[in-house]
Amino acid sequence: MALVITDSNFDDLLAAPEPLVVDFWAEWCGPCKMIGPVVEELAEAYAGKVTIGKMDVDDNNEISTRYGIRNIPTLLFFKNGQLVDKQVGATQKSTIAQKIEALLS
Repeated sequence: MALVITDSNFDDLLAAPEPLVVDFWAEWCGPCKMIGPVVEELAEAYAGKVTIGKMDVDDNNEISTRYGIRNIPTLLFFKNGQLVDKQVGATQKSTIAQKIEALLS
């Protein structure tokens, strides 16, 4: 299951040794609801290797603002605490999986 990421726990997750994938979403966002199940499946598949979580932009504007999130869904991919990739808009599971695999190489 994808982790619930908030403004208060984000920096701790970013400092952890595991790569981090954050899905910025909102309850009212149709495309967010489309990729939500995909994010959940990937969180389960990569458990123990990559931290994958979801951040509700309506409840957490500090981190959303820090990374200039203007469109949702947006997925940010972090390795060693650094932003290394992003995906804006709904996309296929295979595309997200490829980006996650790149974090592990």
